[in-house]
Parts: sequence; structure tokens; C-alpha cells
Amino acid sequence: MAIFGGILIIIGIILFFVQKNYSTKLQSIRLATSSTIAELQRIASEIAGEIGSGNLREYVKVRGIIRSDRPLISELKQEPCVHYTMRVVREYEEQQTVTDSEGKRRTETRRSSETVSSNTQSIPFTLQDSSGELIVNLDGGNIDTVQVLDEFRKENANGSSISFGGFSLAIGAGIGGGRRTIGYRYTESILPCDREVLVIGTAADEGGKLTLRKPIQSDKKFIISLKSEEELAKSTANAAKGFFYGMVGCFAVGAVLLIIGLVLKK
Repeated sequence: MAIFGGILIIIGIILFFVQKNYSTKLQSIRLATSSTIAELQRIASEIAGEIGSGNLREYVKVRGIIRSDRPLISELKQEPCVHYTMRVVREYEEQQTVTDSEGKRRTETRRSSETVSSNTQSIPFTLQDSSGELIVNLDGGNIDTVQVLDEFRKENANGSSISFGGFSLAIGAGIGGGRRTIGYRYTESILPCDREVLVIGTAADEGGKLTLRKPIQSDKKFIISLKSEEELAKSTANAAKGFFYGMVGCFAVGAVLLIIGLVLKK
């Protein structure tokens, strides 16, 4: 019983840090100043006139359309985008010998999976609103994406490679290792071009170009979301609340089980 209590307390500690991350994200959404691109350009110009260019540092939230003259082409689905993440997972069966509570041994077929390839790519893009445009550098951002692919394909028994879209992989004869491959699952998510997006980050004018990027301060999040500000704040608040209650529950039940376990040992 004490062991289960300890496990719950460890889970509670993990939930504490998850809840803290969501709370910081919610605070960031509320703290950032709503701005248009024209307003940021005006502020940058005023600061440059007073103390020189390259000194703009404003934590803001800006809504606009994603534009890119030379977008990425996602690896699997071949969709134009400014960010994508893909994964190829092999699903397989293998024979395992297990021993039951009576000491009897039997062979079972179990299904499992492993990732054989994954990749994430991003490029800077132009954010455009009705008043102007600026550059968004996605490095270090919390990026909202749209899933464009989740497909399972059975293995070609005679094939020595697999392919999907612009992706290919030589699977080789030794990939099985006693495991029978059933097939491969392909998943991909993107941040598409020409979509409206909310960007929360630091506006800077380094190099003479107005850019939104990751803040230096750890308590300020860099968020790129396809949701409205209201939807984003609501979902973040609900997540923070849910993890808080989960954390409190794990700590409370874990502490009770730990105390009972220690008492029973005496």
C-alpha cells in the first residue's frame, strides 16, 4: 500500500509541473498586449528615432494570416506549410512466453509498435494583417497544428523499402528481429499556409526587420495558435484546472495510502 502511495505522490509531482506550465501559458495569454502590425512598426520607428534601431522589445499578441512565397512541402502528405511534424510507426506481432500464477508457461502473441522515423521542420513566415506584415521566427515556439494524415498501411511482404509521398525508407531484411511486421502507420501534422493565426511573443526589430520571436524570459511563452484568443484562454484555463485537481487528488490519496502502509508495517 505504501508503494502505491509513493507512486501517486510521484504522479502528483509530475502533474504539479504540468499544471505550472499551463498556468504560465494562461498568464502569458493575459499578459501580452494586443497589437496590430502597424502599431508595432510605429513603436519601433519611435524607439529607433530616440535610442537607435534594434531596441524594440515588446511582449505582444498579434492576429494575422500566414503567408509564405516559398513554403515547406510536408514530407508525407505533400501539403504546403510553414511547419510540419511527421512520424512513421511500425506495428508488429511477436511471440512471448509467459508464466501464470500457477507456474504454468504458455506462449502468447502480443501486438506492439515502434517508431522507425520521425521528423520536424519549420521555416520563418510572414504574418499579415490589414495594417501590414512582419516576420515570425518559429524557433522555440509552442505551435498549434492541424493533423492532415493518420493512415495505416499493411506491409508489402516482398518489399525491401517503404514509401509515402516524399518519404522513403529501406527496411532491410533484419528489421524483424523475431517480430512479424503487420504494417506501418503514417501520421503528419502541419501549420498550414494562408490560415489565420494568433501569435504571442516578443516583437523585436533586430537587423532592421520587425520580427516576432521567442521571449528571453522563461515566464513568458511563445505561442502560435490557430484558435481565437478566447478559445485559447478557455482551453488553457480548463487544462490548468484539470491538472490542478488531479495533482491535489494524487497528493491526498497518495499521502493517505503512504501513512496507512507505514502504520501497517509497525
